[in-house]
Parts: sequence; C-alpha cells; structure tokens
Amino acid sequence: MPVYRFPKVKPSEITPEAVWQGRRQWIKTAGAAALTGLAAPWAGIAEGAGLANLGAKRNPSYIVMDTPTPEKDVTSYNNFYEFGTDKGDPLLYAKALKTEPWSIEVVGEVNAPRKFGIDDLLKLAPLEERIYRMRCVEAWSMVIPWVGYPLSALLAQVQPTSKAKFVEFQTAMQPDAMPGLHSRVIDWPYTEGLRIDEAMHPLTLLTLGLYGKTLPNQNGAPVRVVIPWKYGLKSAKSIVRIRLVEKQPVTSWERIAPSEYGFYGNVNPEVDHPRWSQGSERRIGEGGIFAPRRKTLMFNGYANEVASLYQGMDLRKSY
Repeated sequence: MPVYRFPKVKPSEITPEAVWQGRRQWIKTAGAAALTGLAAPWAGIAEGAGLANLGAKRNPSYIVMDTPTPEKDVTSYNNFYEFGTDKGDPLLYAKALKTEPWSIEVVGEVNAPRKFGIDDLLKLAPLEERIYRMRCVEAWSMVIPWVGYPLSALLAQVQPTSKAKFVEFQTAMQPDAMPGLHSRVIDWPYTEGLRIDEAMHPLTLLTLGLYGKTLPNQNGAPVRVVIPWKYGLKSAKSIVRIRLVEKQPVTSWERIAPSEYGFYGNVNPEVDHPRWSQGSERRIGEGGIFAPRRKTLMFNGYANEVASLYQGMDLRKSY
C-alpha cells in the first residue's frame, strides 16, 4: 500500500492549485477519419500521436516568444490537491483516475441544459494549439502548448439566460482514486468560478490536451479550463459540472482563506500574497532555485487582451 503524505497544516499555510497534468494517448489514426469523414474525432487519433493527428493546428495569434517548458516538468510538477499537497503527488497517484466514461453536466441559468460526453466536446469546435504563459500564486511559472478551443463554444450550446452572470466549475470526486479527498485541506469538491464575460473571452480555453497529446491525468484529464491571465488555481481540472448562476459563487480557496485568495485571481505584481511577493517569478525548467527570477507581468502579459474587462475596478481590492 502506498503511503500518502498529507501534512497537518493550517488552511492559511496551504498554497493553491496551479499547473498541469497527464495520462493516456488518443486511439487510432485521424487520417482515416479525414478520408472517410465517418469516424468520430475521438476515435480518429493514434496512440502516441503528435499534434497533426490530434487534428489541431497551431494558432499563430496565441504564441509567446518564451521557450516552452520541458514536457517532463509540465507533467511532473503539479498542484492537484485531490491527489496530495506535494508537487510530485499528482504524478504518483493520478494514474488511478478513471477518465472513461466521462461527461460534463452544464446546468443553471441556461435555456438548454445538457450533458456532454467527450465525443460531444470534440465535435463542438476545431481543436487548436495555443502556447500560453501560465503563472502560479506560489511565484513559479511555465510556458505550455495547450490543445483545445474557446470555452464560449461550449457555453453557446446551452444558451445562457440573461441571469447568467457567473460560471462555476466543479472538479471530479473519485475517493478510491484521489487520496487527497480523505484530507480536510479543501472543502470538497474543488470549486472555481469566473464572471460570464471572462468565461466567454476568447483566451479562456476548454482544454483537452497539451504538447499535441491528450491531457495526462495529473494535468486535469480528460477536460479542464485554462485562463492564462489568472493564477493557475483558477484553471479548474477534471471538470464534471459547469453551472451558470446569477450570484457570484464562493470558490474553494476563497472559502479556505479569503484574506489570501480572492474571487478574481488575476496575475497582478502590485498585489502581494500576505506571505510572499508576487512581483517576480521563477520559470520551471530554467535552472532550478538558482535561476534568475523574472519580473511578473500584469495580467501575466495579456493586458492588451483583457485589461478592458476590469475597467474602473480597483484591482488591489478585487484580487
């Protein structure tokens, strides 16, 4: 029996969720699907396939000049507290996560509530690769080639009502596969949220892969969201439920430590965490703890795209 590590710590001493996970490969080849037009997209991908066989093309509008973080670091240094609080726990334990069958239920303030299987999700919009900077509250960062499409394509299917002001995400709970659920680090299930305009922004990605491959379990398989101008804790993993609501939902980290983690979670070098500075960051894969630190960019470098969402707001208070 493996020994699970869950230190006895105060909620205020726990640092939040952030980066990226992985598991199996896609099945079969997309070439046959392209020729026949009959095979479902999910069935048209070969094991170990690269980006081309995922049916995803790199989107030149979403590429940063930074060198991507090595894949081995992206898939082995993770925050996914359902599997443990140590950065290596997700890689050790996430293999037990059951990702088939899988569905996402979308409910709440919508005209057409619906449950989407993975095959349904793959048919909604063309997959594309986007290289995003990603930043964790703990002052470390990565550059990751994600594969997915705008979350707005999914939300459009359920026809949000005029009362839909916020979008709430809920992560899977599999007690037999997720040893972290037996701890009291978080009031499970893990819950995150966005304003509706944030969720509909074209940068917000419904994500099914990274590095041209299906998401590994430890990175949030089989489906997650990625919001690159926010700290990684906002990018909910292994999503099973999306709820559109009128009132702002209370997120997991707000509930644990509201003085440390607000609803917005925007990357802002001018707002320090109570226990450390957010003015600089360490890029994973660039020389370890002795590597020179980088200056943190406002909105993680995406200010031109998203600053208008927060016009007139005091971002020191709405953190």
